[in-house]
Amino acid sequence: MASPTAPPSDLRNRLLLALPPEDLAELWPQLEPVDLILRDVLQVPEQPMQTAWFIETGIVSMLATLEDGDSAEVGLVGNEGVVGLPLLLDDDRDDLEGTVQMAGTGYRLPADAFRAALERLPALRRLLNRYALIHHGQVARTGACNGRHHIDQRLARWLLMAHDRTEGDTVPFTHEMLSIMLGVRRAGVTVAAGALQKAGLIRYGGGRITITDRPGLEAVACECYGITRRARDRLFGLPPGEIPYRR
Repeated sequence: MASPTAPPSDLRNRLLLALPPEDLAELWPQLEPVDLILRDVLQVPEQPMQTAWFIETGIVSMLATLEDGDSAEVGLVGNEGVVGLPLLLDDDRDDLEGTVQMAGTGYRLPADAFRAALERLPALRRLLNRYALIHHGQVARTGACNGRHHIDQRLARWLLMAHDRTEGDTVPFTHEMLSIMLGVRRAGVTVAAGALQKAGLIRYGGGRITITDRPGLEAVACECYGITRRARDRLFGLPPGEIPYRR
């Protein structure tokens, strides 16, 4: 079902909110609201993409899968972004998988309509080009971070990124999920989460992690979190220090 004729007052996707009002009004009737179900695959590796997905709530993990079946998160998309960047870059497939890691909501736009909108709305293409560069930077920074920084720093970084994209202080987790997110063994996740809890920064159990001291968590996280966050802030013209993705 297509969206109502006018965007809702509580629209959350930052890319859509950043569009000129007249461009958003033109694009809006083509967007279809959808529920994002946990483990749904929005982007299938090496398969033609039929849809672009603007995320409202929840988190989509961009995963690189190896021949032995192991996967590692190389990037994530929340309400600051869109899944389907190859369509922006004149292609229709990628080798990464886009899987819903935290259930939520979003809007989908058929690939043909997405391409037509890019031609018709120059401001949309400019905005998405800038977002693509920032997302590429996040992917590159994740690779460097996973290769050089300690697990507790990386876990703190990931929790902060998830916190930016959720509406409360609690995020769901399993040791398997976080081992994929961080590219480490489950035992390493247990040790790192235990250290952060002992320091009073988080509380975890029952499949959930609650952030109890965000400033302390920022102090523990490596510089990678701040670098990628500042890049997003610049895209949306936000002042430094604001938590821009929470309502």
